[in-house]
Amino acid sequence: MNSLLFIFLALPIFIVFLLIATQNKSRPNHRRPPGPKGLPFIGNLHQVDVSKPHVWLAKISHKYGPLMYLKVFRLPVVVISSADVAKKALKLNDVAFAGRPYTSASLRFSYDHSDIITSFYTDYWRKMRKMVVHHLFSPQKIRSFRPVCEDEVSRMIAAISNRASSNQLIDFGETVWSFNCDVLCRVEFGKILDQNSTSSRRFHKITTQFAACIVETFFADSVVFGWINKLSGASRRVENIFEDLDSFYQQLIDEHLDPNRPESMNNDILDLLIQLREDHSAAVKIDWKHIKAILMNVFIAGTDTTGTSLSWAMTALMKNPSAMKKVQEEIRSLVGNKRSVDEDDIEKLPYLKAVVKETLRLYPPVPFTPKETTEACIIDGYEIDAKTFVLVNTWAIGRDPEYWENPDEFLPERFLNTSFDFKGQDFGFIPFGSGRRICPGAPLAIANMEMALAKLLYFFNWEIPNGMTKEDIDTDSSAGIILHKKNPLHLRVKNYI
Repeated sequence: MNSLLFIFLALPIFIVFLLIATQNKSRPNHRRPPGPKGLPFIGNLHQVDVSKPHVWLAKISHKYGPLMYLKVFRLPVVVISSADVAKKALKLNDVAFAGRPYTSASLRFSYDHSDIITSFYTDYWRKMRKMVVHHLFSPQKIRSFRPVCEDEVSRMIAAISNRASSNQLIDFGETVWSFNCDVLCRVEFGKILDQNSTSSRRFHKITTQFAACIVETFFADSVVFGWINKLSGASRRVENIFEDLDSFYQQLIDEHLDPNRPESMNNDILDLLIQLREDHSAAVKIDWKHIKAILMNVFIAGTDTTGTSLSWAMTALMKNPSAMKKVQEEIRSLVGNKRSVDEDDIEKLPYLKAVVKETLRLYPPVPFTPKETTEACIIDGYEIDAKTFVLVNTWAIGRDPEYWENPDEFLPERFLNTSFDFKGQDFGFIPFGSGRRICPGAPLAIANMEMALAKLLYFFNWEIPNGMTKEDIDTDSSAGIILHKKNPLHLRVKNYI
């Protein structure tokens, strides 16, 4: 009787064990990518340097290789840190790496993934992205935005000139952030937010809180358990930010629907989206939630990136006086005394363009590109499961010693007489991503950055504050989705002409 009872109880366990063993035997003998050994339950959480995760991951990749595996609680993470592996993932397995990770915050902010940044890789995403790129970010449309950029650069130059006359220190980062914000607002919804207004303060507050909420809710949703967001108050914070954003978007929409609206709102991005809503022949039928979701994409993705990159460019030039002298001589010898740098001039300034590229190589605006695999794939003999969270360490790839000579040095000359561009096919240089998810707004960002930097370097001579040397200028970055300078860059400025 006892023997029968033992067999009865043990048989299900034996069958399950047999099924598992058979399943494992039938699977190809692939390996998981190498990585640091973690602890039970928390995995590698205790090892992560949260202050500079991109630097920490780049450092340990030297030990474990450019394709690494980590686990943080229940979340499997694969990290890509070299140009070679990036090419194998983003070009040879582009569909597998076309997904985006889920967070409850991104779901809410994007109006249930009605956008193109957070939306999953589906037929809807493909059609929506194609429509957005064609109507909002085509070469012709980007050229139409050029007068806005030139006008805002001129306003910035005038403001700096006034400060120079009174010998005041310039907070360079704050100055170029305001410039970029004004360009973005005019391009997106046809007006400037008064820097001292309630709307401007609201705008700045939302952008600051947005990224923090994405990271916070992702940790709970994917790493621990989603219900923690409610206990911690994160869900309430997400809802508050969403309500602020939604109210802000609705106010802009109402202004655009007003028949007495100003002419500056004609053919801005919001106006074009409203026209697409009324175009019943469009590939994707869009409603107000789609319009608000795309506004969110442009609003959030464009607010910090160009201003941050300009700040890093000036930091690098101040630390490298020979490069500063060379780029200023190039601009000033071409422009002469006409007191204007125009679009045609930019195309004749190869060293300026090289400075922009070298800045983005060393200091990509987004140090990580997050992805989620849509299907299993194999890279270098290692199996990457479907629904694996992937971090493409753009910061590390730009400093890959197998791809770049003297990778940590600021050397714009490396981009002279080369074919490197921003299209994401040079896999050691992907500051705007690569493949199906490459940033559609990159051409606009580059055009604005080149124009702003050219005029800043033409009109002014920049100096380090008294008592400082170039070695005192730090290149520390703050933690976050965007690679901000940790400490402000204060400079003295003198009018050149």
